[in-house]
Amino acid sequence: MTLTTRPDHFLYFAYGSNMCVGRLSAPERAPSTAVICSAYVAGRRLTFDKTSKDGSAKCDCEYTGNATDRVYGVVFEIHGSDKAALDRAEGKGYGYDALDIEVTAPTGPAVMLTYIATNKKAGLRPYDWYKQHVLDGASAANLPGDYISMIAAVESIPDSDDVRSARENAIRC
Repeated sequence: MTLTTRPDHFLYFAYGSNMCVGRLSAPERAPSTAVICSAYVAGRRLTFDKTSKDGSAKCDCEYTGNATDRVYGVVFEIHGSDKAALDRAEGKGYGYDALDIEVTAPTGPAVMLTYIATNKKAGLRPYDWYKQHVLDGASAANLPGDYISMIAAVESIPDSDDVRSARENAIRC
């Protein structure tokens, strides 16, 4: 059995804050979002070193080539009409590139869309609210406990923009 999608839809692998369904399904991102399953990508590791336009770190699914490295995440089915908005929200061409990637799902391997960081800087820290989205999404998806603990151990910083922080903290996964 393989992972398939309905006509006019596509499969998307989220590994960062978009694992949080409340964030991904926002009207300005991908309101047609439907959770399919948890999955992983081999040969990559989760990093918090993508440079954001707000100066903080966002996640990347960084290539290592080591078959034992894994980035866990969530597979979503999204209607094609949401693709342009998702590309904008993810900064396609401005820090992330869209990539078709092989993901290992419970039904076996499948190729689907994800976004890979192109603008990275070591030493950046994510805002507290961003890390919380990643952590909440990972917990809601029942990702492996040691993986969730690794995310929880990432050092984060407070966001000095109180309005943005309050808006982001109001989002629930």
